Amino acid sequence: MTDRSISRRVRGMDTSDGAGVKLKRVIGQPALDMLDPFLLLDEFRSDQAGDYIAGFPEHPHRGFETVTYMLAGRMLHGDNHGNRGDLTAGSVQWMTAGRGILHSEMPQQEEGLMWGFQLWVNLPASDKMTAPRYQDIAPERIPVAHPAEGVTVRVVAGDVGGVRGPVDAVATEPVYLDIALEAGARFDLSVPEGHSAFAYVFEGTKAEVAGESLERSELAVLSKGDRVTFAADQAARVLFVAGRPLKEPVARYGPFVMNTQAEIHEAIADFRAGKF
Repeated sequence: MTDRSISRRVRGMDTSDGAGVKLKRVIGQPALDMLDPFLLLDEFRSDQAGDYIAGFPEHPHRGFETVTYMLAGRMLHGDNHGNRGDLTAGSVQWMTAGRGILHSEMPQQEEGLMWGFQLWVNLPASDKMTAPRYQDIAPERIPVAHPAEGVTVRVVAGDVGGVRGPVDAVATEPVYLDIALEAGARFDLSVPEGHSAFAYVFEGTKAEVAGESLERSELAVLSKGDRVTFAADQAARVLFVAGRPLKEPVARYGPFVMNTQAEIHEAIADFRAGKF
Protein backbone atom coordinates (compact mmCIF):
# COMPACT_ATOMS: atom_id res chain seq x y z
CA MET A 1 0.00 0.00 0.00
CA THR A 2 1.08 3.59 -0.63
CA ASP A 3 0.74 5.94 2.33
CA ARG A 4 -0.57 9.41 1.69
CA SER A 5 1.28 12.40 3.11
CA ILE A 6 0.35 16.04 3.69
CA SER A 7 1.23 18.03 0.59
CA ARG A 8 -0.29 21.34 1.68
CA ARG A 9 -1.80 23.01 4.74
CA VAL A 10 -4.54 25.64 4.67
CA ARG A 11 -6.31 27.64 7.36
CA GLY A 12 -9.85 28.92 6.95
CA MET A 13 -10.57 32.55 6.13
CA ASP A 14 -13.24 34.42 8.10
CA THR A 15 -15.99 35.70 5.81
CA SER A 16 -19.78 35.79 5.48
CA ASP A 17 -22.33 34.50 2.99
CA GLY A 18 -26.06 34.32 2.48
CA ALA A 19 -27.71 37.19 4.34
CA GLY A 20 -24.64 37.75 6.50
CA VAL A 21 -23.99 34.34 8.06
CA LYS A 22 -20.48 34.37 9.55
CA LEU A 23 -18.36 31.41 8.56
CA LYS A 24 -14.86 30.12 7.94
CA ARG A 25 -14.08 29.45 4.25
CA VAL A 26 -11.45 26.76 3.86
CA ILE A 27 -11.73 25.77 0.19
CA GLY A 28 -12.77 28.48 -2.29
CA GLN A 29 -10.47 31.20 -0.94
CA PRO A 30 -7.17 32.66 -2.21
CA ALA A 31 -5.01 30.09 -0.39
CA LEU A 32 -6.92 27.15 -1.91
CA ASP A 33 -9.21 28.06 -4.80
CA MET A 34 -10.36 24.46 -5.36
CA LEU A 35 -9.25 20.85 -5.01
CA ASP A 36 -10.76 19.02 -7.98
CA PRO A 37 -13.62 18.02 -7.68
CA PHE A 38 -14.17 20.13 -4.53
CA LEU A 39 -15.07 23.77 -5.15
CA LEU A 40 -15.79 25.09 -1.66
CA LEU A 41 -15.73 24.09 2.00
CA ASP A 42 -17.28 26.31 4.66
CA GLU A 43 -17.48 25.71 8.40
CA PHE A 44 -20.17 27.72 10.17
CA ARG A 45 -20.05 27.72 13.95
CA SER A 46 -21.50 30.24 16.37
CA ASP A 47 -23.66 30.38 19.49
CA GLN A 48 -24.41 34.07 18.80
CA ALA A 49 -27.74 34.29 16.96
CA GLY A 50 -26.71 37.47 15.17
CA ASP A 51 -24.04 35.49 13.33
CA TYR A 52 -26.52 33.12 11.68
CA ILE A 53 -30.14 34.20 12.19
CA ALA A 54 -30.57 35.80 8.74
CA GLY A 55 -29.68 32.47 7.11
CA PHE A 56 -29.43 31.76 3.40
CA PRO A 57 -32.54 33.17 1.65
CA GLU A 58 -33.58 31.84 -1.76
CA HIS A 59 -30.70 31.64 -4.23
CA PRO A 60 -29.90 29.68 -7.40
CA HIS A 61 -27.46 26.85 -8.19
CA ARG A 62 -26.49 25.10 -11.42
CA GLY A 63 -23.82 22.59 -12.42
CA PHE A 64 -22.65 21.12 -9.10
CA GLU A 65 -23.68 19.51 -5.80
CA THR A 66 -23.97 20.98 -2.31
CA VAL A 67 -23.44 18.86 0.80
CA THR A 68 -24.68 20.21 4.13
CA TYR A 69 -23.62 18.37 7.29
CA MET A 70 -25.18 19.64 10.51
CA LEU A 71 -23.30 19.12 13.77
CA ALA A 72 -25.53 21.29 16.00
CA GLY A 73 -28.64 23.37 15.49
CA ARG A 74 -31.48 23.18 13.00
CA MET A 75 -32.06 24.57 9.51
CA LEU A 76 -35.12 24.36 7.26
CA HIS A 77 -34.56 23.72 3.57
CA GLY A 78 -37.09 24.77 0.95
CA ASP A 79 -36.97 25.11 -2.84
CA ASN A 80 -38.96 26.18 -5.88
CA HIS A 81 -39.90 22.56 -6.66
CA GLY A 82 -41.93 22.26 -3.47
CA ASN A 83 -39.35 20.27 -1.49
CA ARG A 84 -38.99 21.01 2.22
CA GLY A 85 -36.92 19.32 4.88
CA ASP A 86 -35.43 19.72 8.33
CA LEU A 87 -31.66 19.67 8.71
CA THR A 88 -31.15 18.65 12.34
CA ALA A 89 -27.97 17.87 14.28
CA GLY A 90 -26.23 14.87 12.71
CA SER A 91 -28.15 15.02 9.43
CA VAL A 92 -26.83 15.40 5.89
CA GLN A 93 -28.35 16.82 2.74
CA TRP A 94 -26.62 15.93 -0.54
CA MET A 95 -28.25 18.13 -3.17
CA THR A 96 -27.55 17.71 -6.87
CA ALA A 97 -28.41 21.11 -8.38
CA GLY A 98 -27.98 19.85 -11.94
CA ARG A 99 -29.62 22.11 -14.53
CA GLY A 100 -30.89 24.54 -11.94
CA ILE A 101 -32.75 25.06 -8.70
CA LEU A 102 -33.71 27.89 -6.35
CA HIS A 103 -33.46 27.01 -2.68
CA SER A 104 -33.10 28.47 0.79
CA GLU A 105 -31.68 27.29 4.10
CA MET A 106 -33.04 29.17 7.09
CA PRO A 107 -32.31 28.72 10.83
CA GLN A 108 -35.09 27.22 12.94
CA GLN A 109 -33.71 28.58 16.22
CA GLU A 110 -33.19 31.99 17.76
CA GLU A 111 -30.50 30.99 20.24
CA GLY A 112 -27.94 28.27 20.85
CA LEU A 113 -25.15 26.76 18.81
CA MET A 114 -25.42 26.51 15.01
CA TRP A 115 -22.57 24.38 13.64
CA GLY A 116 -21.88 22.49 10.47
CA PHE A 117 -20.21 22.29 7.09
CA GLN A 118 -21.16 23.01 3.53
CA LEU A 119 -19.16 21.39 0.75
CA TRP A 120 -19.54 22.08 -2.98
CA VAL A 121 -18.73 19.16 -5.29
CA ASN A 122 -18.34 19.69 -9.02
CA LEU A 123 -20.32 17.66 -11.57
CA PRO A 124 -18.85 16.30 -14.80
CA ALA A 125 -19.93 17.99 -18.03
CA SER A 126 -22.18 15.02 -18.82
CA ASP A 127 -24.20 15.57 -15.59
CA LYS A 128 -24.32 19.35 -15.30
CA MET A 129 -27.77 19.62 -16.88
CA THR A 130 -29.29 16.61 -15.13
CA ALA A 131 -32.54 16.91 -13.18
CA PRO A 132 -32.09 18.26 -9.62
CA ARG A 133 -32.33 15.72 -6.81
CA TYR A 134 -31.98 15.47 -3.05
CA GLN A 135 -30.59 12.86 -0.74
CA ASP A 136 -31.93 13.94 2.67
CA ILE A 137 -30.31 11.71 5.25
CA ALA A 138 -31.54 11.70 8.85
CA PRO A 139 -28.97 11.14 11.63
CA GLU A 140 -30.15 7.58 12.31
CA ARG A 141 -29.56 6.62 8.67
CA ILE A 142 -25.84 7.35 8.85
CA PRO A 143 -24.09 4.12 9.83
CA VAL A 144 -21.23 3.99 12.30
CA ALA A 145 -18.04 1.97 11.91
CA HIS A 146 -15.53 1.05 14.64
CA PRO A 147 -12.42 0.18 12.60
CA ALA A 148 -10.07 0.22 15.62
CA GLU A 149 -10.15 0.61 19.38
CA GLY A 150 -11.13 4.15 20.32
CA VAL A 151 -12.19 5.06 16.76
CA THR A 152 -15.78 5.85 15.72
CA VAL A 153 -16.54 6.78 12.12
CA ARG A 154 -19.85 8.13 10.82
CA VAL A 155 -19.90 7.00 7.20
CA VAL A 156 -21.84 9.46 5.04
CA ALA A 157 -20.33 8.24 1.76
CA GLY A 158 -17.81 5.52 0.94
CA ASP A 159 -16.90 2.35 2.79
CA VAL A 160 -15.10 1.75 6.08
CA GLY A 161 -14.50 -1.88 6.99
CA GLY A 162 -17.59 -3.03 5.12
CA VAL A 163 -19.80 -0.28 6.55
CA ARG A 164 -21.15 1.69 3.58
CA GLY A 165 -22.59 5.20 3.65
CA PRO A 166 -26.10 5.99 2.39
CA VAL A 167 -25.13 8.50 -0.32
CA ASP A 168 -25.44 6.85 -3.74
CA ALA A 169 -25.16 7.50 -7.49
CA VAL A 170 -22.77 10.41 -7.18
CA ALA A 171 -20.47 10.94 -10.16
CA THR A 172 -17.30 11.68 -8.18
CA GLU A 173 -17.47 8.43 -6.15
CA PRO A 174 -17.06 10.37 -2.89
CA VAL A 175 -15.81 9.36 0.52
CA TYR A 176 -17.21 11.54 3.33
CA LEU A 177 -16.35 10.58 6.92
CA ASP A 178 -16.70 12.08 10.39
CA ILE A 179 -13.86 10.43 12.33
CA ALA A 180 -13.88 10.59 16.14
CA LEU A 181 -10.63 9.57 17.86
CA GLU A 182 -10.27 8.89 21.57
CA ALA A 183 -6.97 9.68 23.30
CA GLY A 184 -4.35 7.18 22.16
CA ALA A 185 -6.40 5.86 19.23
CA ARG A 186 -4.90 5.07 15.83
CA PHE A 187 -6.11 3.51 12.58
CA ASP A 188 -5.30 3.17 8.89
CA LEU A 189 -7.97 4.09 6.35
CA SER A 190 -7.99 2.60 2.87
CA VAL A 191 -8.99 5.10 0.17
CA PRO A 192 -9.10 5.05 -3.66
CA GLU A 193 -5.56 5.78 -4.81
CA GLY A 194 -6.37 8.42 -7.43
CA HIS A 195 -8.95 10.40 -5.42
CA SER A 196 -8.24 13.95 -4.32
CA ALA A 197 -8.49 14.03 -0.53
CA PHE A 198 -8.37 16.37 2.43
CA ALA A 199 -8.63 16.15 6.22
CA TYR A 200 -9.87 18.92 8.52
CA VAL A 201 -9.68 18.87 12.33
CA PHE A 202 -12.90 20.36 13.73
CA GLU A 203 -12.93 19.26 17.37
CA GLY A 204 -10.14 18.98 19.90
CA THR A 205 -6.91 20.94 19.68
CA LYS A 206 -5.11 18.68 17.21
CA ALA A 207 -4.89 15.24 15.63
CA GLU A 208 -2.26 13.30 13.76
CA VAL A 209 -2.99 12.87 10.05
CA ALA A 210 -0.59 11.05 7.71
CA GLY A 211 2.05 11.05 10.43
CA GLU A 212 1.95 14.81 11.05
CA SER A 213 0.24 16.96 13.65
CA LEU A 214 -2.74 18.90 12.32
CA GLU A 215 -4.29 21.64 14.45
CA ARG A 216 -7.94 22.60 14.98
CA SER A 217 -9.31 24.50 11.95
CA GLU A 218 -6.40 23.39 9.78
CA LEU A 219 -6.98 21.54 6.52
CA ALA A 220 -4.46 19.09 5.08
CA VAL A 221 -4.42 18.44 1.34
CA LEU A 222 -3.20 14.88 0.96
CA SER A 223 -0.92 13.36 -1.68
CA LYS A 224 -2.04 10.45 -3.84
CA GLY A 225 -1.99 6.96 -2.29
CA ASP A 226 -4.34 4.25 -1.08
CA ARG A 227 -3.91 4.58 2.69
CA VAL A 228 -3.96 7.41 5.23
CA THR A 229 -3.20 7.10 8.94
CA PHE A 230 -5.07 8.89 11.74
CA ALA A 231 -4.03 9.07 15.41
CA ALA A 232 -4.60 11.27 18.46
CA ASP A 233 -2.89 11.90 21.79
CA GLN A 234 -6.10 13.51 23.01
CA ALA A 235 -9.71 13.26 21.82
CA ALA A 236 -10.35 14.84 18.44
CA ARG A 237 -12.69 14.76 15.44
CA VAL A 238 -11.61 14.95 11.83
CA LEU A 239 -13.61 15.49 8.66
CA PHE A 240 -12.14 13.34 5.88
CA VAL A 241 -13.34 13.80 2.31
CA ALA A 242 -12.13 12.29 -0.96
CA GLY A 243 -13.45 12.26 -4.51
CA ARG A 244 -12.54 11.35 -8.06
CA PRO A 245 -11.03 14.38 -9.83
CA LEU A 246 -12.88 15.34 -13.01
CA LYS A 247 -9.93 16.96 -14.84
CA GLU A 248 -12.27 19.19 -16.83
CA PRO A 249 -12.27 22.96 -17.46
CA VAL A 250 -14.05 24.93 -14.73
CA ALA A 251 -15.94 28.16 -15.37
CA ARG A 252 -17.39 29.74 -12.22
CA TYR A 253 -19.62 32.69 -11.52
CA GLY A 254 -21.13 32.82 -8.04
CA PRO A 255 -23.61 29.93 -7.72
CA PHE A 256 -23.07 28.69 -11.29
CA VAL A 257 -20.28 26.21 -12.14
CA MET A 258 -19.97 25.09 -15.75
CA ASN A 259 -17.20 24.21 -18.21
CA THR A 260 -17.18 27.32 -20.42
CA GLN A 261 -17.98 31.03 -20.12
CA ALA A 262 -20.67 30.60 -22.77
CA GLU A 263 -22.41 28.09 -20.47
CA ILE A 264 -22.16 30.58 -17.60
CA HIS A 265 -23.84 33.27 -19.73
CA GLU A 266 -26.55 30.75 -20.60
CA ALA A 267 -27.06 29.92 -16.91
CA ILE A 268 -27.45 33.60 -16.01
CA ALA A 269 -29.90 34.12 -18.88
CA ASP A 270 -31.93 31.05 -17.87
CA PHE A 271 -32.05 32.21 -14.26
CA ARG A 272 -33.21 35.71 -15.23
CA ALA A 273 -35.83 34.18 -17.53
CA GLY A 274 -37.25 32.11 -14.68
CA LYS A 275 -36.27 28.77 -16.21
CA PHE A 276 -34.78 27.22 -13.04
